[in-house]
Amino acid sequence: MKLEQGFDSSYSYVLVAARRARQLQCGSQPLVPTRSSKACRVAQEEIAAGKVGYIKPTPIHKPEIEAATIPILADS
Repeated sequence: MKLEQGFDSSYSYVLVAARRARQLQCGSQPLVPTRSSKACRVAQEEIAAGKVGYIKPTPIHKPEIEAATIPILADS
């Protein structure tokens, strides 16, 4: 399978196509003219036409906070 432009992996492509196909099944209108009645195929055509895309999420970096020092008690 050729990697579609704008996607970093085939997995991402499948996730986007599946999500868009679900939207189409729930009543969303196709963004491209098509002869197909299958939601999955329409979603693939929309992606190929550049109407549906994927933005790679950027990881959120949490600031590091210094931990408070915890005293260690010795057994007597």
